[in-house]
Amino acid sequence: MVLAVFFASQSPAAEPVDVELVLAVDVSLSMSPGELEIQRHGYAAALTHDDVLNAISQGAYGRIAVTIFEWAGYTSQYVVVPWTVIETREDAQRVAQQLSANPPNSARRTSISGAMEFGADLFAESAYAGNKRVIDISGDGPNNQGPPVAGIRDRLIEQGITINGLPLMTNGGLTSAYDVNELDVYSEDCVIGGPGAFMVPVNDWSQFPEAIRRKLVMELAQGDGPRGEGIKGLPVIFAAAEPAYDCMIGEKLWRDRSWMWDSR
Repeated sequence: MVLAVFFASQSPAAEPVDVELVLAVDVSLSMSPGELEIQRHGYAAALTHDDVLNAISQGAYGRIAVTIFEWAGYTSQYVVVPWTVIETREDAQRVAQQLSANPPNSARRTSISGAMEFGADLFAESAYAGNKRVIDISGDGPNNQGPPVAGIRDRLIEQGITINGLPLMTNGGLTSAYDVNELDVYSEDCVIGGPGAFMVPVNDWSQFPEAIRRKLVMELAQGDGPRGEGIKGLPVIFAAAEPAYDCMIGEKLWRDRSWMWDSR
């Protein structure tokens, strides 16, 4: 059903854009209210930054379509900004205002696979036809609810969707028994994928605004974007050719330690 609706959305009546971009923002309870606000402000500042606006203007059409949703557990997704075209600074400012209109949502558990499925559904509902379709997922932990993440990732890649990652290795919120030490490796092997897929690990919240700004510039670049470019000391890591990490680690941690109460 999703595929049928998607192809219908790519009819000649669909408005052409350079990129259809889904920003999926983690709001699980393992993140503090302050961290949630940092994320909101970081995305708002990035979308209105000259570098991002210049990247948009350099596209074949000079405009993108973007939607933003917050996610946590498998059934916890909330659209903060519905599909919106950004072509001018005024467009970007309107998106930034929508981001700050209401306080961030928050919910239990972490379902990256649920966020991926929800993102794919948003493409199916899109009235735009992008040269690239990208889901950009931030997250501070592994998948621990919903279908296995690697299988959903692979299914979306087959639909021509690229999945990029922003693993948040900040440990500033409510740490839990379900965290993994190598979240960047997990994201590289299990989450990101598709043409030119990459991720930018964030080790400190002070890095977040710069990381998301530069990451957006790369995602909006023509072709698959520059490879191997660093972001002020932050590595840009591309999808692993042969994943080696246990992509079920989050589910196993939840199964083995579910006797303990946890916010995730």
